[in-house]
Amino acid sequence: MDFFEKVGDTITSKGKEVTGKAKDLAEIANLKSQISTCEDVIRKNYIEIGRLYYEREGLEPRVEYEQFCRAISNAKTGIEDLEEKIRKVKGI
Repeated sequence: MDFFEKVGDTITSKGKEVTGKAKDLAEIANLKSQISTCEDVIRKNYIEIGRLYYEREGLEPRVEYEQFCRAISNAKTGIEDLEEKIRKVKGI
């Protein structure tokens, strides 16, 4: 019986160890998901800050923002040109 008790104890011990590791992995996954959510909030707010800055200062931005504002303005002009071409193709 001593052999079977040792085997049983080993199996029980390993089972508890595996269960503990599985719980740890689940908790880590949950925490990483929360981090990802926080990073999304940060990213969205950075974008909103940029949008607000461009709307308020885009025509006369500070020097360090000038190239970014110019790139946005150029892209907007490009969109307008492309939309006009679409209208022409559609015959509108």
